[in-house]
Amino acid sequence: MKQILIAGLITLTLSVDNALAQSRDDWPSPIPNEYFGQVLFDRLEYTRTDEQQNIGVWDMQAWYGGDYHRLVFKSEGENTQNDGMPTDLERAELLYGYLVSSFWSIQFGVGTKGELSSEADMENYAVVSYQGLAPYWFEMENSLRINEDGDMQFINETEYDWQLSQVSYLQPRLEVVANLTDSEKYDRQSGLSNVRIGLRYRHEIVREVAPYVGVYYSKALGNTADALKAEGKSTSETGVVLGARIWF
Repeated sequence: MKQILIAGLITLTLSVDNALAQSRDDWPSPIPNEYFGQVLFDRLEYTRTDEQQNIGVWDMQAWYGGDYHRLVFKSEGENTQNDGMPTDLERAELLYGYLVSSFWSIQFGVGTKGELSSEADMENYAVVSYQGLAPYWFEMENSLRINEDGDMQFINETEYDWQLSQVSYLQPRLEVVANLTDSEKYDRQSGLSNVRIGLRYRHEIVREVAPYVGVYYSKALGNTADALKAEGKSTSETGVVLGARIWF
């Protein structure tokens, strides 16, 4: 009886293995690497300050690539209406990004900033960024910039989307700027330079378009604030914003 049972098990095992071998021929090939892209205007807004200035602001990011390797472009700037001054480009960066964990990527590349005019002396720099999703769903970007003269600047941007409903969000936003070195050429003093706190409420018309309203407060700190006071300039600013978050 035992011999019959063992022989049956061997026959069944061989039959199953043969069936699996035949089915493997019909299995699809592994999924090839796919490449995607996105353009996101996180802030596209019109600002009214407490000094009665009207300012147009943009903050965008575009990327193309796969899960691990991406080419990233970032741009941010503003234009004060009717002041006779050119648009201020706060950054234009071209970066290579590599996914180092499930929620974080490291990016490095080159960038430029300055006034967009024919006579402007643009500041060119190398940049390394660590961008991703921190615990409790805080979106963070930490960037270190080093310009051609060796001047260094660190910038942290943190956002949090508090979901109020399926289509509406309340977004606190914090930006901290620290100058790690003095820069006489670009009129920057070392130390904590500026902190900006904002709060925006947005409502999605569709997933790709979400108008918002909000407020912000900006404050110069340390040596930067002392330099502004010496020139008779204000060290703080508040404003209201009206804009839209758009991606495609």
